[in-house]
Amino acid sequence: MLQAPYLVFLGDATDPLSIKMAKGVATWKPALCVGQYRLDGCTESANLPDMSIAEAAEKGAKTFVLGFANSGGKIDESWLPHIKEAIENGMDIVSGLHDKLIDFQELVALSSQHHCKLIDIRHPTEKFATGTGYKRSGKRLLTVGTDCSVGKMYTSLALESAMRENGINVDFRATGQCGVLIAGKGLAIDCVVADFISGAAETLSPNNTADHWDIIEGQGSLSHPAFAGVSLGLMHGSQPDALVICHALGRSSMRGLTDRPLPTLKHTIELNLAAASITNPDVKVAGITINTSSVSEQQANEICRNLSQELGLPVVDPLRHGVQSIVDNL
Repeated sequence: MLQAPYLVFLGDATDPLSIKMAKGVATWKPALCVGQYRLDGCTESANLPDMSIAEAAEKGAKTFVLGFANSGGKIDESWLPHIKEAIENGMDIVSGLHDKLIDFQELVALSSQHHCKLIDIRHPTEKFATGTGYKRSGKRLLTVGTDCSVGKMYTSLALESAMRENGINVDFRATGQCGVLIAGKGLAIDCVVADFISGAAETLSPNNTADHWDIIEGQGSLSHPAFAGVSLGLMHGSQPDALVICHALGRSSMRGLTDRPLPTLKHTIELNLAAASITNPDVKVAGITINTSSVSEQQANEICRNLSQELGLPVVDPLRHGVQSIVDNL
């Protein structure tokens, strides 16, 4: 459904974590992006060329992507004139926010007039059954985290890329709006009705050949009070054979909360293995990825080495070290 190339809209973002949708597609599918459009006050960048909507249209942009995620997933009315300008320049609009583009009648009318599409990729239209927990053929790896926004999507994509390079039969299964935009398919699991999350995850990763791996993008964290429900449903439906634990250094509290320290890696491993064993008693942890961007490369190497010795697992920063050691462990 998504037509490239994209013009990625960053709005007036000032938080680097808020534009992970923009950064995700710019990092993994840069050939699909013609540039970025930023408003006054925006201090963040997806490292794409800055351009106006009119300039992007001249360069052939076909889709205007809302490349951010704010608290609550709201579409700010101050963005509507810019969305309208994109439609008037013949672009489809893609949003991964909780608010739906199709709920704004003025956008619906304008898009109809200009024969453009409003695409709310966060909102699945498919109906799902409840989960069963019955074993499926093929192999599955799920990325899980100590917190939200710790690199589960990046780790998943890095693993898929490395495994392909190793000649392994593998597919990335997107479970969030950013991943869906990058992969061109998938399911935003956090918008599925709670009773059907595990069933939706089973649908996302169906039976496959014995040598095939599905790399399933994790969501939230079992330790996060707000999002653990989604994380648990996704885990039970994914029925993972392997887990990769994702963590970010330097956080004083879980995202969006205060005075809520992140759990230890040891506790996270124990908690996730206990939960995953409900639908796969043979589940194992294959490795740990760490976002070490808050420290120097020397410190990062030392931290990963010490954690690897302590936990007996490969520990890497996917950006600095790659993920080959985790692939080898699989």
